[in-house]
Formats: sequence, structure tokens, C-alpha cells
Amino acid sequence: MIVIWFEIAYNEVVQNDHLKGVIKMKKREIALSLLLIFVLALTACTTGPQTSTGGLKIAMVTDEGGVNDQSFNQSAWEGLQQAKKDLGVHVSYQESKQEADYVPHMETLLEAKNDLIWGVGYKLADAVMGAATANPDTKYGIVDHDYGDKTPSNVVCVVFQAEQPSFLVGYIAGRMTQTNQLGFVGGIEGDVIWGFDYGYQAGAQYAAKELGKEITVLSQYADSFGDSAKGKAIATTMYQKGIDVVFHAAGGVGDGVIEAANEQKKWVIGVDRDQSYLAPEYVLTSAMKRVDVGIYNVVKDLKDGKFEGGGTVSYGLADGGAVDIAPTSDKHVPADILKDVENLKKDIIDGKIVVPYNAETYKTFMDSLK
Repeated sequence: MIVIWFEIAYNEVVQNDHLKGVIKMKKREIALSLLLIFVLALTACTTGPQTSTGGLKIAMVTDEGGVNDQSFNQSAWEGLQQAKKDLGVHVSYQESKQEADYVPHMETLLEAKNDLIWGVGYKLADAVMGAATANPDTKYGIVDHDYGDKTPSNVVCVVFQAEQPSFLVGYIAGRMTQTNQLGFVGGIEGDVIWGFDYGYQAGAQYAAKELGKEITVLSQYADSFGDSAKGKAIATTMYQKGIDVVFHAAGGVGDGVIEAANEQKKWVIGVDRDQSYLAPEYVLTSAMKRVDVGIYNVVKDLKDGKFEGGGTVSYGLADGGAVDIAPTSDKHVPADILKDVENLKKDIIDGKIVVPYNAETYKTFMDSLK
């Protein structure tokens, strides 16, 4: 296309009789002039608006859920967009379709000379570690993974005590279930999603003890964070078995879970963001894990010259809204239950309730309820 455009423009000049009489140039000079015009035009077309001249460049790599997963990755991107608005940084992302995309995407963002590159999700832990080790002069961030004492000095880890808001929504589900059967749909099994799963179960059992009844919780994993059809199938089966509240922690898989709730006219509990807008009449509440807050705060620190590489930032209920239940919870959750939730928050923050995050700590928690 470029060659065709140049040829047409060139021929127009050298063959037009009127132009021959006006423009006294050699063919080579005409060609050079046209080439200069073309280069300027091409530059105007390919150089997008910059947030700020010489400002920080921050970018992120998503996992397979994609940047519009209505959940985890989307929250991360919203954090960067807020940083762009408030702090004048330039932001971008690379969207992964498969695990094999992680390393190439990291390299692409490195070549683009980004000042801080994020890996969104524990699945990118190896890719971030490899890139950070090979490029010690570039800063990196990883969400939902902690390298411990092996954390490179140019890496900051951001983790969330997701079991805490999961306990709260589990308690709400336990108080509101009519069938005494609850469900949990997870993405891929592992430390991060176990926190949601066991926190939710613990909250439900805490409510069961208060009410003096038995509540069962069925957990099932989709082995994916992007297969919404599978999420819908799992949730539909749960609802048809008599489960009347389902909580998901599954990224894009959760879109299907919420769709099933909407069709079956049953309660569903969202995750990461306030997901009430996806099914306003059936999203009971959401267990918020504000990835956007964690990412925004690190970017702000970097801009202020306070990047704390080599360590981990952990967010819980005590940290001012980074994890909590959704602000729209009062639409469907009765006021008396929400009042009890506020008391539970205080007990968790004060250490009176230690919320479990895996099978071992769940067993300890259940023993404490006896």
C-alpha cells in the first residue's frame, strides 16, 4: 500500500502538465520531497497521544482471562487507568491468550522501555522472575504471588488476604440460604483460590453455628480462568441440585456462573470487583479484592520515588477498603445481617476470628467452632 501511494503521488507530479510549468525540480528532488511528506504523514498516523512528555511508562501482562474478564485483570487495568488520570503516567497492556504468551509479552514491554512492568496473577510468577533477573535495571510487579526472601530487589509483590472478604460473603450466604446448600466455583486450584474457597466455607459454617443448623458447601473447579461456558454449566448443575447461593472466584469463568444465576433466578456472589451490574437482581454481594488499589498504590509510590522492591505488600480488611464486601450489598442483604457483618469485620481485624485460607487452617478453624 505504501509503494502504491508513493507511485501514484510521484506520477501525479511528474506527469501533470500544469505542475511541470510551476514546479522546476528534477525528478530526484520531487521524489525526495514526496518521501519527506510521506514520512511526516506516517508519523502523524502512528504516534498516538502521549499522557505526558517524558513521564513514567507502566504496563501489564494479563493472564488468559483477558483484560475484560469483569474481574481480576479488569480491576488491574482500572488501577492503571486511574494512575494515568491522577498521576500522568503512560499505561498499556499485553493480553495473553495462553501461558506461552507470558514471556514474549514481557519482552515486548521491556523493548518498549516501560519503567514498571506488571504480571497480573500468580500464573505469571515464573515469567516475572525470569524477566526481572535478566533485567535488573527495570522494575517489575507481580500480583498474587510472594517470592519470599528470593524476591529480587527490582520486584514488588502485591498479595491480598482474600479469605477475609470471602468469610464475610460466606456468612451472608449462610444467613440467607433457604435450602442450606451453598456452592463455590473456583478457577484453577492453588493457594490463591483456596483462600476464597475455604474462607467462604468458614463464613458459612460460622453462620450455621449461630443459627443452630447444618449447611453444606459444594466446591467445584473449572480448571480455567477463561472458560465461561464451563462456569455456566457447573453453576447450572449446582442450582438444579438445590443449591441456592453460588460464590465464584474464577475470573472470566465467573461470567458464565453469573449468567446461570440470572437464568435460574438464583443468588450468586461476585468476586474482585462489585459485580452487581452483571445481574442486578441476582448478585447478592461481591467479595472485593481491589487489585486496582494495590497496583495504583505501587505506581504512586514509584512516581514519588518510594518504590519498595525486594518485598511484599499485603492487603487485608485492616487496610482501608482494599478487601471488603461490595458497597451495593445493601440492595439485597438485610440491614441486620450487614450490621452483624460489620461486627465480624472488627473481630477479624482484632484477631478474634482467624480466617482459614487452605485445608489445614480450615480444619483448625472448624475445630474451634466445636
